[in-house]
Amino acid sequence: AGRERNKADRVVFDCQERAYWIANRPPHRTHSALDCGPERLINPNIEEKITFDQYRRVNIFYQQAIMRSKVKSSVSLGALVKYITSYKNHDAFLAPCLPSNPWETDHDAYWTLNMRRVEVPTKMRVERWSFSLFELLTDLRGRDDFKIFLKKEFSGENLAFWEAAEELKWGTSSSMSAKAETIFKTFLAPGAPRWINIDGRTMGLTVKGLEHPHRYVLEAAQTHVFMLMKKDTFFRYLKSPTYKEIQKKALNPEAHNFSSAQLEENARNRSAGIHPIILWQQEEEEKAKAAAAAAPIDVKAVMSKIDRKK
Repeated sequence: AGRERNKADRVVFDCQERAYWIANRPPHRTHSALDCGPERLINPNIEEKITFDQYRRVNIFYQQAIMRSKVKSSVSLGALVKYITSYKNHDAFLAPCLPSNPWETDHDAYWTLNMRRVEVPTKMRVERWSFSLFELLTDLRGRDDFKIFLKKEFSGENLAFWEAAEELKWGTSSSMSAKAETIFKTFLAPGAPRWINIDGRTMGLTVKGLEHPHRYVLEAAQTHVFMLMKKDTFFRYLKSPTYKEIQKKALNPEAHNFSSAQLEENARNRSAGIHPIILWQQEEEEKAKAAAAAAPIDVKAVMSKIDRKK
């Protein structure tokens, strides 16, 4: 019945429903008929007796509510306006995709320019890194650039620990104990090769939790390290020659102007694209090959393989 009515009638009926319940609101301290449980009042005319403990808990609640810090509406609206202004040009619904929207034109240049670990990123992508440390670390290409900066400053242990905590959080359960032990020996143990500087309380909780490791055992230490990078290292990176150099090299693709005939031709020649998971698997295989090539060669193992083949 509601779907058959037109929009104006639905609005009128909704307003009437709201007005009815405003005028016929149940009296104060009465329970709804839908309430269940031993605390429901059978007779709403009987006054409920409030104990001293209930009054005490209500007073504590109001005291905490008064002491709780509040944000002014003007400050909240200002932050919202700033966020919208920053992300406006990066929203595909509000700004056009450059060089073109692949879903409309069937031209895959946009996806090619924005691959996970592309050699030269676009200007829009580099600009987004400056919005927050979270945006920088979420983008694998930006994280690689951030690693180059940290390597020059000899302070890459914080980011390495953050990545290790992410691997522990999202990894398999079978490898959790081995990863936790490796993280402890590398970053947290006394005299560790890449020891991280966190406060004693967080260090104590983390080391104690690693006795029985789980996915979120490093949450406190990871948050502490993230805040350290956010307050110090991130702003130095934005002012560094590394970031300015990538800004200069960044691509600024020009918009593709397709005619109606060209769009129809693209639609006719449409072919199935490569799935992002397949692309990610190919990248991981290339990384594994590169790591294997860079690793030192065990001459004895190679000779033993040759002997076995003979």
